[in-house]
Amino acid sequence: MKAADFAYEKPDSLDAALALLADPDRDASPIAGGQSLVPMMNFRMAMPELLVDLNGLDELRGISADAGGGLRIGAMTRYSALEASDLVTERAPIIAMALPHIAHAAIRNRGTIGGSVSLADPAAEMPALMLVLDAEIEVQSAKAQRRIKADEFFTGLYETALDEGELVTAIHVPAAPSGRRFAFYELARRHGDYAMAGVAIAGTGDALEDPRIAFFSVSDRALRARGAEAALAAGDVEGAIAALDEIDFAGDLNADAKTKRHLAGVVLKRALGRL
Repeated sequence: MKAADFAYEKPDSLDAALALLADPDRDASPIAGGQSLVPMMNFRMAMPELLVDLNGLDELRGISADAGGGLRIGAMTRYSALEASDLVTERAPIIAMALPHIAHAAIRNRGTIGGSVSLADPAAEMPALMLVLDAEIEVQSAKAQRRIKADEFFTGLYETALDEGELVTAIHVPAAPSGRRFAFYELARRHGDYAMAGVAIAGTGDALEDPRIAFFSVSDRALRARGAEAALAAGDVEGAIAALDEIDFAGDLNADAKTKRHLAGVVLKRALGRL
């Protein structure tokens, strides 16, 4: 398959990129690493009239520590840079745990955290990690900048809270409380494939206080399992697994919804075993 015809612009500033994306007369789409968007264009699942290439915008790259012990990660930061970052390993270790499961090295050399968050693929790892980390998504338009809590950002199948003309510019990860523990587990047919089911977990101390559980590749979006979190907070692991019935499971090419329900329980139990 070949992509439909499109125009291409590579702006040299964020302001110029935002102006292109704000043009109401052009169906513009930003392109970051292109590891998902280009295949979607080739299958004609996406047919933007204009591609706005963000790869020349240095202001969207980089990982920095904030004064409160958290992280700011520029949207165009590639997975390979996250893998090489001691700051990420120290302050957001669950990202370091998940990165080796994201496709293969060649893809991690191009794929970006902002691209993954913006696309909101229900099978991708990053949206679930943002939920567990209680991250905030920094977005900017030609007129304003704002932050959106990850809990409010992923709204449906490839749908987010981004308004027309807005671009994800950075991810803010708050400092983890002392004693915060993390675990990640996914089941895939082959290493590097999209997961059939996956989960990320955080909890504090031996009692796993304030647990956060986020699944991916089981429904139409990455999502919190709040009933399971409540059961886990009470120390009831079997209750947490039973509470997964609250999720609206969705099948895909790999498994039907019933199988997804079963796999969700499997990955949750295995992830808890890693805490």
